[in-house]
Amino acid sequence: MKKHFKFQKLHGISPYIWAIFFILPFYFILKTPSTIGIVVGIMLNIVFFATYRFAFVAKGWSLYVLGLLLIAISTGYVMMYSYFYFAFCIAYFNGHIKNKVPFYILYYTHVASAAVAVNFSLILKKGWFLTQIPFVVITFISAVLLPLSIRSRKEREQLEEKLEYANERIADLVKLEERQRIARDLHDTLGQKLSLIGLKSDLARKLVHKDPEQARIELKSVQQTARTSLNEVRKIVSSMKGIRIKDELSNIQQILKAANIKLIYDEKGAPKHISLLNENIVSMCMKEAVTNVVKHSNATICKITIHQKSKEAVITVEDDGTFKGDHLSSQTKGHGLLGIRERLEFANGRLRIETKGGTKLIMSIPNDSSSKEKEAHR
Repeated sequence: MKKHFKFQKLHGISPYIWAIFFILPFYFILKTPSTIGIVVGIMLNIVFFATYRFAFVAKGWSLYVLGLLLIAISTGYVMMYSYFYFAFCIAYFNGHIKNKVPFYILYYTHVASAAVAVNFSLILKKGWFLTQIPFVVITFISAVLLPLSIRSRKEREQLEEKLEYANERIADLVKLEERQRIARDLHDTLGQKLSLIGLKSDLARKLVHKDPEQARIELKSVQQTARTSLNEVRKIVSSMKGIRIKDELSNIQQILKAANIKLIYDEKGAPKHISLLNENIVSMCMKEAVTNVVKHSNATICKITIHQKSKEAVITVEDDGTFKGDHLSSQTKGHGLLGIRERLEFANGRLRIETKGGTKLIMSIPNDSSSKEKEAHR
């Protein structure tokens, strides 16, 4: 049962779809005049089906044994029944072998045995085989190219997964380093100052009756130290700049260029009256939206427009690709839309989706001009 579920998880229903090919041999077997030949052909077909089923989950030496058995049965069918099309199934199986050594051993063995069987049948001039030459040639070419194509695709998928995982790890490490830097800065700036404030406060408390003048001096020193600490904290906070829209657009341009997607953007439309926090949120939402375009839409053009209104900024990310998923359900989940919606709602913004003639995300977020003015004051 464990092997069965593992098999299903790795390959889904694909091998069972290929099982349709196991019906075809009966057409060739039943043309054999000998009863023994028919019985042997049916038994070999059953053995091939069972071997093919368990070969997908085989490991180690059993992989070689089952693979060579499949090749032997396929070669025997060509010799006895002029049936060459098991080669197509074996090619599909070889393409899903992960390790290089068994892949190349079984691949070259299969190609060589198939070539020998075809040439042997041509030399004997089997009439039933000669009538299938065009289909045999197509199947032989597939047996040569299909495993390489499947293996190349799977290796590319593995590399993409590793790259995505590496990018996630880098992002986590960057966040961790930033937290550590903030912790160091706060410790260095506030640790000593707060310790000094505590010592001077204790000293002032002890001197308040004995030497009031000295106590006032110490309290004045505490006040000055507290102001200095507050200014240093403000400098640290102001140095923690968020993601600016201008910088994010530069990154977006590079991402779309790498994906061969044309970017259309009006540089004059950049928002001028938006708080730093909301600008950071907009930048993250734009990045997520463009990531969806690259990963899911198969688009060729991506258009970004930013319209500045009196009370809010409206950002539109539009592409000419296809929208994957149900429109209503995707309003709340799927393809990163949930993350975009949550970020916008955090800043009292909203998200609207249109899927006619492509996909259009319309993101609205308040300017928060008053907050920006307060920040400028500070």
